[in-house]
Amino acid sequence: MRPSRPVCVFIRGSTIYEMLAGDLGREGAESVPISRSVRERFVELARAPEGKVELDEGALLIAAEAYPDLDVDYYLRMLDRLADSLRPELAGAGSGRERIECLREFLFERCCFAGNQSDYKDPRNSFLNDVLERRTGLPIALSIVYIEVARRVGLPVRGVNFPAHFMAKYVGEEELLIDPFFGRIVSKSECLDRLRRALGRGAKLDRDPLECAHNREVLVRMLTNLKNAYIQARDFARALGACDRILLLGPDAPLEIRDRGLVYQQLECYGSSRADLERFLELAPDHETCDRVHDVLASVRRHADRIC
Repeated sequence: MRPSRPVCVFIRGSTIYEMLAGDLGREGAESVPISRSVRERFVELARAPEGKVELDEGALLIAAEAYPDLDVDYYLRMLDRLADSLRPELAGAGSGRERIECLREFLFERCCFAGNQSDYKDPRNSFLNDVLERRTGLPIALSIVYIEVARRVGLPVRGVNFPAHFMAKYVGEEELLIDPFFGRIVSKSECLDRLRRALGRGAKLDRDPLECAHNREVLVRMLTNLKNAYIQARDFARALGACDRILLLGPDAPLEIRDRGLVYQQLECYGSSRADLERFLELAPDHETCDRVHDVLASVRRHADRIC
């Protein structure tokens, strides 16, 4: 049995640095079988120009690594069928607001999609196939359902990378914010009030919290949710899979390179860990976590040297 040792975990984009004591056991070290065709499809999607990154297919390919036999096209057709059922009801809706309200009522009242408030951390909440089957999930997965059904009926709806709670935005003749987790249209002032409560009045943001997100950014956020959930569950093999796919979407993201290096450390892949941590320090030499990364890297180098 391996001796107990600290587990160093960084959470993306924050200063959280947790020291968890305990034996990794075999659970975190076991490999996760991945369908070559699924990863190849994801690689192809990740290499596409921004305007060609398909959100629905990307979300289902993320799920397909957890469900190797997943029929991606079946769930794409399920979204098609939702849109087909909605179209007749849109015929009597005139303005953009009326059409968005019609879509909201259809998905959240008639089809009963809703946020999973009772079991928020259930991994199925992040997988689009499960969300379509169970009609419940996290804000980001429910937003993808809303965005993709809207796209199919000609409504311009985009994702919004709102801190701590993903949302959607109609960008037609007027802008309307939709919170699919609670199934309602929300005002900008309500969103900003949520932000103050969540982050504090003095919080500084790098960007407009209500700015529309590109599809690539939406998929990164979905994978980041999974990565953090796997790390908290000490499932480092699956966390590595999430890290790899994040870096396919954004190869030079320093914090993601750092996090993958730390995950490699827990899997005792010291050469790969050293390469990622050294790369992070090159890309972000002044980041607030650098001192602690230097400490981890010194330990990783000692392990790597002993193996060599």
